[in-house]
Amino acid sequence: MAKLSVRDLDVKGRRVLVRVDFNVPTEVIDGKTRITDDTRIRESLPTIELLREKGAKVVLLAHFGRPKGQPNPKYSLKPVADHLAQMIPPPVNFSPEVIGPNVEAASKSLPESGVLLVENVRFFKEEEANDDSFAKALAKLGDIYVNDAFGAAHRAHASTAGVARYMPLAAMGLLMERELQYLKDELAEPERPFLVILGGAKVSDKIGVIKALMDKADVFLIGGAMAHTFFKAMGIPTGASRIEADKVHLAEELLALAKQKGIRFLVPIDCIETDEVKPGANFRNTPVLSQAQGISEGWQGVDIGRETIALYKAEIARANTILWNGPVGVFEIPDFANGTREIAAALAESGAKTIIGGGDSVTAVKQFGYADKMTFISTGGGASLELLEGKELPGVAALTDK
Repeated sequence: MAKLSVRDLDVKGRRVLVRVDFNVPTEVIDGKTRITDDTRIRESLPTIELLREKGAKVVLLAHFGRPKGQPNPKYSLKPVADHLAQMIPPPVNFSPEVIGPNVEAASKSLPESGVLLVENVRFFKEEEANDDSFAKALAKLGDIYVNDAFGAAHRAHASTAGVARYMPLAAMGLLMERELQYLKDELAEPERPFLVILGGAKVSDKIGVIKALMDKADVFLIGGAMAHTFFKAMGIPTGASRIEADKVHLAEELLALAKQKGIRFLVPIDCIETDEVKPGANFRNTPVLSQAQGISEGWQGVDIGRETIALYKAEIARANTILWNGPVGVFEIPDFANGTREIAAALAESGAKTIIGGGDSVTAVKQFGYADKMTFISTGGGASLELLEGKELPGVAALTDK
């Protein structure tokens, strides 16, 4: 790894300012905010615990929701601090202030192995503007900086990039290290055959990833609504399905590029189509490629069909490295979830190195109970896509070279 790691640091008695990703889903019951999925908090615990074991004073920075640069009680991190206090030995302190003499004093008065969570950095518009003076004020809360918020590493914000300029050392946390290992280092020279499964709604979200992985992948499997844009490019009827009309020419280019490079680029040969995208609607399995009939007029494609599932599972069984980003159907509705469930099950049984590249595919493998069977599950949606595209993430670029 080219960047300094938290493992390399001597932190005893020093304040370590750690950027974490605590932007977790919540619900309000009887006026009290409750965290419904604490995965992101759990993922940060190894870094927090390592620092505490080494005797650091741990100061945590995080964002929560979109308060639009204004203090807003709805987006306070206090409920997250309370939740964290139940997950690690006490005490977990909370500062209602983000910058200034009070929070600086609180950070200095922490005992060794003490933890302080600072209020939502997005209560200041200067955070997302990567304001220099705000970054400098944040830097006063620590002696060393650690970025463990991979999910926010593609944002050049004051707490993810700017603050590192004012710290003598800026290192990656254990979660950041794992993300970079699997999404960058492991895929630099993947064990072949290397299979890429891409789904989700938009081709436009995945163009950069497809182009970047064309030089590495042996096979692409396409699903989700983005498959319809490829159908359109191939002259196959798409019925009332969602397509990106302005991206059809790009789909044509990608199909031509795959052919030119000798890469197998597979789209669904049959689809589950429905007359309405809602539970209880009429649906049927329809051949798309084999009889070139496409999706029926007035109907929409909502999942890959039985033949496609069998075809894709055979490809999965042959692969040694698999990257999956994006569900292959509207898996939130049980009638249209079979394709995504079967793909998740096939990955779990494959014996291959399986990397789930963030976003809804992570939700899917968890929902269907296969999360513990995957080699690695990314915590970043946009960040994972940008890293897979080969882009440099501002939150990583700002760290100290090893």
